[in-house]
Amino acid sequence: MAGWIYVDTDVQRLRQMSGLITPMALRVAVTLGLPDRLRDNPVTARELAPELEADPLALDLLLAHLTTLGVVERTDAGYRTTGFGALLGAGAGNGLNNLLHHDSAAGRADLAFVDLIHSVRTGEPAYPLRHGQDFWADLAAQPHLREAFDRQMNDRMRDWIPQVVANYDWPRFGTLVDVGGGHGTLLAAILAAHPAMRGHLVDLEETAAGARELFREHGLGERAEVTGGSFFDPLPAGADAYLLFDILHDWDDEQAHRILARCAEAAPDGRILVVESLGESTEFDLVMLVHFGGRDRGLHDFERLASAHGLTLESVTQVTGGRTLLEFTR
Repeated sequence: MAGWIYVDTDVQRLRQMSGLITPMALRVAVTLGLPDRLRDNPVTARELAPELEADPLALDLLLAHLTTLGVVERTDAGYRTTGFGALLGAGAGNGLNNLLHHDSAAGRADLAFVDLIHSVRTGEPAYPLRHGQDFWADLAAQPHLREAFDRQMNDRMRDWIPQVVANYDWPRFGTLVDVGGGHGTLLAAILAAHPAMRGHLVDLEETAAGARELFREHGLGERAEVTGGSFFDPLPAGADAYLLFDILHDWDDEQAHRILARCAEAAPDGRILVVESLGESTEFDLVMLVHFGGRDRGLHDFERLASAHGLTLESVTQVTGGRTLLEFTR
């Protein structure tokens, strides 16, 4: 910008914003299991290195940086995880470990950000460039990634579900199909709150099996049906409403049209309920691009997509602080 006069603090701020060292140090610490391993038993880098198959000097350099971050601390017996660092542990209950681990779905996907320039130049995801196949093919080929992804979705939904159930008039629909509904935590909560409703969940078989178990555990077996399959294939027909919760942002417009076409085909007289963030996070937009080639969309983007399938926007309802439900009808 012409006439801009910078000061040293501006340069320092940009340096901090652009640095990869600390983010990668935290991710490597999680991947090596350091927050849990050092929680109760302080140990030196030299003592720990053979156990982790790591170089002693390099491990000590990592632990020294983690010390400056407050993740670990030095004691007479060696390095020990701090209370702050314990938040990165596998059992901390906040989802961070699953998000950062190099061999989890999210952590593995974030490594593709080194190829962000590819996505910016082509509009395509960087994930296949980094890992040899797209995100969904990777999940299908590696069950532990599918399990990590499902756990990530459950963690994310935990705080949202009470809001979603309370902030929309679900009982208007006698039957609700949750398209790509994961392990069924949202559908189970909706059905539990409204005993007159019936539900049907559709997701890939590996995930659908978890939904069947969840519905049995909640005593919903007679009111909740599960179909193992893709939302690119024909959906169960004739329900009153079809729910797409955080589905369309994973896909480019071509694939989003295919998903909406299946919903419209199955619901000639029903409603299509699309729950998404309406383009409120520039950071999340880049995540969608790099991981999947998708993006968050604005309200008019969704109206344009839906109109191609004879659908008209009827209502807009804020269901969580970051998610909006768009109700479409013919």
